[in-house]
Amino acid sequence: MSVDDRDVVVRFVLDGRSYELARSEVESRLAGVQPRPLGTHAVRVNETWYPVRQAFELASGLPPVLFNSHTARRHLERLGFEVRGEIQHRDEPVRSGADRSSRDAVTEAPADAASTPWHTEANVQAAVVAALEAHGWRVLSQANTATKEHGIDVVASRDDQVAGIEVKGFPTTTYADPRRRGESKPTRPSTQAGHWYSQAVLAAMRLRTRHPEYLSVIALPEFSRYRTLFEETRSSLDAAGIQIWWVQSTGAVDGPA
Repeated sequence: MSVDDRDVVVRFVLDGRSYELARSEVESRLAGVQPRPLGTHAVRVNETWYPVRQAFELASGLPPVLFNSHTARRHLERLGFEVRGEIQHRDEPVRSGADRSSRDAVTEAPADAASTPWHTEANVQAAVVAALEAHGWRVLSQANTATKEHGIDVVASRDDQVAGIEVKGFPTTTYADPRRRGESKPTRPSTQAGHWYSQAVLAAMRLRTRHPEYLSVIALPEFSRYRTLFEETRSSLDAAGIQIWWVQSTGAVDGPA
C-alpha cells in the first residue's frame, strides 16, 4: 500500500457534529486487537477480519449508539478497506444452504438516523443488530424503518435457532417527519407507548402462531413505561414463549447471548 493510500481521510456528520477519520488511524487503533465473532458485515484491517461496528467504534472512539452497521461499513469502505456482506432488499429471495453461505441477506438500511434520539425505532434496531452480530448470530433480514416496511423487523439465525424480533422505539413529543418537524403530537408519549407495546405483543404472538419454531422476541428501549407494561403482562408473555430484550441508551442490549 502506498503512503498516499494510508493518508486517505473521510469526513462525516453524526448527531449533528462533524468528524474525520484517517485510514492510518484505523490501522493503528486496531493493531493487535482481538476481533469479536463475525456477523453479517465485516471489514479487513491489518489482514484481520473484524465486525464493522467493532472496527468503526475502536477507530473513531464514538459510542455504538450513534451509528449502525451500514454507516460503519460505508465509511470504512470509503477509506479503501475490504468489506464483505451483501445488502439485499426484502423483496429479493433469501437464499438457503450453500447459496446462503456465500451471500449475506439483509435489508438495505435507511439513511443514517444518528441525529435523532437514541430511542427511535431505527436506532433501537441498529443496536439489536449489533448485539446479535457480537454474539455470533447471522442477520438474515432487516425491515426498512424509514419506509415503515411490513413484516418481521429482524430475522437472525445461529446454529439451528432462528429468531424473529419485533422492534419498537419510544415515542417523542414532536414528529420526526421533516415535513412536520417541531410540530407537537396530539397523543402523550406514555399513551402512545401503550399502543406500540400492544402492537409489538400482537406481532410477537402472530409470529409464534405462524412460525412456532422461531424464537419470538420484542426489543424495546429501556423506559419505565415499557417496564411497567412488561410487568403487567410478564406471566402471559412467559406462557406464550415471548422474550423481551431491553436496549439501553448506551447501545447495550440485555437479551441475546
